[in-house]
Formats: sequence, C-alpha cells, structure tokens
Amino acid sequence: MTLHRSSSWFLIASILAYAFAACGGDEDGNEAPERCSVLDQTGCAAGLACEEVEGGGPGCFAPVTLKGRVLDALEMAGLAGARVIARDANEAALSRVAVSGADGAYTLQVAARRDRDGKPVAASVTLRADASGYETFPRAPRVALPLDLATATGDPPRIETVATDIALLGLPDVAGLGTVSGAVVAERPGGTLVVAGGVTGAADVDGAFTVFNVPAGDHEVRGYAGGLQLAPAAATVRAGEETGGVLLNSLGAATAVVRGKVSIVNAPGGSETSVILVVKDTFVEATKRGEAPRGLRAGGVSGEFAIEGVPDGTYKVLAAFENDDLVRDPDTSIGGTEILEITIAGADHAVDATFKVTEALAVLSPGAEGLEEVSGTPELAWADDSSEGGYTVQVFDVFGDLVWEDLDVPEVNGGGEVRVTYGGPPLDAGMIYQFRATSMSKGQNPTPLSQTEDLKGVFVYR
Repeated sequence: MTLHRSSSWFLIASILAYAFAACGGDEDGNEAPERCSVLDQTGCAAGLACEEVEGGGPGCFAPVTLKGRVLDALEMAGLAGARVIARDANEAALSRVAVSGADGAYTLQVAARRDRDGKPVAASVTLRADASGYETFPRAPRVALPLDLATATGDPPRIETVATDIALLGLPDVAGLGTVSGAVVAERPGGTLVVAGGVTGAADVDGAFTVFNVPAGDHEVRGYAGGLQLAPAAATVRAGEETGGVLLNSLGAATAVVRGKVSIVNAPGGSETSVILVVKDTFVEATKRGEAPRGLRAGGVSGEFAIEGVPDGTYKVLAAFENDDLVRDPDTSIGGTEILEITIAGADHAVDATFKVTEALAVLSPGAEGLEEVSGTPELAWADDSSEGGYTVQVFDVFGDLVWEDLDVPEVNGGGEVRVTYGGPPLDAGMIYQFRATSMSKGQNPTPLSQTEDLKGVFVYR
C-alpha cells in the first residue's frame, strides 16, 4: 500500500505524539512540565522504563533484563529463594531484587542509559547473589564477571549468558543461623553494604535489604556507603527465623576523608594501583581480605590518594588488593607495609595512611586469568623471584580456611618458574580454592619479599 504525503505526515505525527506523551510531552513535541522520572520510574506507559538518554532528556523504552539461574555449586541444581541484584562499577545498585524461582531462574530489570536510537550504551554491571545457607557471591577471592549492557539483544533487549548463571557454595555449618531484613531509609540507598554479625547483605535501589546466615543472638546492624551516614539499629536474631522491619535511618551526609600515599617500589610491571576501605567486621585475617562498601575506593593511585565521604566505622585499609600486577609489600622489617586499621568517628575527620607496594609474583597456574577447573593432584606454579632464598605456599578454601601449606619451598636457581605439587588432604569436588605464594629473603631470619596477587591463583576442583 502506498501512502500519500499527507497520510505519511499524519502517521509520523501520531508516532511522535505517542512517544512524547509516554514521557510527559504533548502532541506538538514540546516538553511538558513533567517528563518521565528516572529516579521515581513514573511517566511511562505500562511495561516501559524511564531511562537517561545521551545528549537529551529521559525517554521511555522497553527495559533491559538480565536472565540466568542461581545454582548449587556442588549439585549444579537450581537454587530457589536466592536474591540477585545488579551493581555498577562502583557497586551501587542498578536494580531491585530478583528472587530465584524453584528451578533457580531469575529475571532482573536493570537501568540502562540509551543512545539517540534507544540502544543501550556501553556500561559494565556485575551481579551479587545471596541465599540462606550459602556463601555470598561475589566474595574474594571469587570475582563477578562484568556484563556490558550494550551487548543486550532482542526486543525487549536482554542478556542471558554463562556469566548470568551464578553458582553458590553451601556453608559448612548452618545451625544457629537466622536472617535480618529491613530497609535503608535515605536518598539513593542502592548498594549500601549492610553488616550484621559479620555477615553482609546489599540494599537494592529502593533500600530494601536481607542479610542471610546471621549467627543467633543480639547484634548491631550497620549500613555503609560512601557519602551516607546511617544510624545503626539493634536486632535479635533467632536460629531459623527472620528478624524483619530493621530500619537504618539517614543521619545526613558522611564527610570524613581518608588521605594517604602509596609508594610503588621495585615494580616495573605496574604503575598504578587502588586503595579500598574494608569493614573490619568482614575482614578475614588469614587471607587479608574483606568487603569494601560502595564508593570507599580510590583508583588510579600512583602517589597521594583521598577517599571522601567515609561513614563512621572501623575499617582495614588495603592497597593493591585488585589484579594490577602489584601487591602490598609484605616485608615486615620495613615501615609502611602493615595493614592499617582506622576508626572514623564524626564529620571532617581525616586519617593519614602510607603504603609501600611492590611487584606481584606472577601466577602461572592454576588461576592465572580467572577461575580455572582442576582435577587430580594440583600443581601450583608461579614466576621465580630472582632475589629469593625460598618460598612459602598456602592453599585456602573459599571460606578463608587454611587447607594446606608448605613453609619451606626451596629457591630456584637460574630464574624461570617455581612448581610445587599440592600435598594436603583430599580436595572437595565443587569447592573453590586459592593458592598464595610468598618469596622469602636469604639468611637465617628471612623476611617476605613479594607475593602472588590477592585475587589470582583461584581454582575449582572437579
């Protein structure tokens, strides 16, 4: 059928009128007093989401969804009742919570900035999943694979790949554990890290949170997010029960600043690193790792750094924790190598911190490029440190428990690589492990020189 020119213009005008009306405009294409609201998700027709548009005002579009399954890592069966949220590169929530169904399947709608044609623009998001009786994902040394929203396909656009399937590891002992739930009552609460009894949950874009696997007893519940000061709340947890209605109310802006300096030495392979603040209650002493709240990170650090908007609390300050070819200098015989613990109390409080960072020992296998499957008796390999007098090597499970160690690995003459055969108890199928190697100086009282990176050397045993 051929349309006359007048009919064509009428059709185009009708389409434009619908588009503008959906976002609060009128039939003449003029902006109405109220356009659709990205924050409140109002002003769009049913089934559409209000999204930011590059170079223009917000518009209404078919939402981007992430589809996948939450699985029991040992049984590889669907896990019901898991809570999944999407987070941006700063770990701020981009979604409400999706709860997995009987087969573990979930569908998660995420906010996605659009170009002029309505296509999602490049943006990296990651997933977090929590479930009763299971270890939270991600938790170091496990990392979440980034998903690029620009890769969403179809109409409506969605992403469904192996990276949207999440395998959770069951906790070794769930007796005496309960649940805390409630809400963060503040502006833009999404991504707030909620801590109760050393266990964490994350608030969604509306502030709703659930913390699973909290030990029974009386606990102080605290929320942490950059720039946000929250009043703590009390909760009494009973085994097998949920303590609901816990509210973390805003006290206003957090204004404390943590300042310091990083000195990078003997590191031809790396020139910049990062510094993060880890909540003390989540810190695992054996593996020197923990959870950092949204926004409490300084990246691209080669000298001085500042982390602003730090809420009250006690933190461990970690430098070079991420995979950047660098590690915190482990040499305890010199200054600036210890892990600092700081307490923030009150506005405009600044703490100075200085760190020495050095080149990491390169991991060769397993886990050089990410989580790697291993079977049989693992052989652990890393690059030789030419100035060493020997090495130590340790293997931890994903919960941070030491499984095996060899504290007397001999030096390697002539450089190259170090290879050690695992000599501990049988490894559990489906369990995730990490090995950490440390080079030691020569002499009768050796000191540490360097280590493998905090998030490498990770493998799953099959």
